[in-house]
Amino acid sequence: MARYTGPTTKIARKFGEPIFGPDKNFERRNYPPGQHGLARKRKKSSEYGVQLKEKQKVKYSYGLLERQFRNLYEKAAKMKGKTGDNLLLLLEARLDNLVYRLGIAPTRAAARQLVSHCHIVVNGELCSIPSTHIKPGDVIGVRERSKSLEVIQNSVAASANKYSWLEWDSNSFSGKFLNVPERTEIPEPINEQLIVELYSK
Repeated sequence: MARYTGPTTKIARKFGEPIFGPDKNFERRNYPPGQHGLARKRKKSSEYGVQLKEKQKVKYSYGLLERQFRNLYEKAAKMKGKTGDNLLLLLEARLDNLVYRLGIAPTRAAARQLVSHCHIVVNGELCSIPSTHIKPGDVIGVRERSKSLEVIQNSVAASANKYSWLEWDSNSFSGKFLNVPERTEIPEPINEQLIVELYSK
């Protein structure tokens, strides 16, 4: 299955959360999609169903395919510490996510496109792979000739540096990944334990 490129509001309504960011359409219709919406009697989800839904929510939020997500989980399981926390920290350290967190792009999907279209540099070197793992101390910036792009200008102007593990320099259009964030610093409402339980079966 290819990466989802359809209506984001429909997916957000499916999970009951604005997982792609602020969404006026979701606020107006924050009930499940479908012909009957709230009127439909929905069966209570099984334990497996709840776990699967949480995994799908994270995959949609960060824009990963199943194989990518599975590989990342296996990497997290081999690391020291809690597997669930490790998984989220690995997701946060992806280049496309950090481009979004720094405010260079308004969404993760837009960040992924900027990276793949060669608008982003890491430590001064051009990088076009959204899944690149960024290490503490690395500097992520906008390519010189891409700084005038309207989407980047608008996004930077509208954003504020709200994450303690990132440092943004508005003069050079670059940001530094200071350190790996603590689990409590990641704002997404994710129950990572459900994902661990799903893969542990």
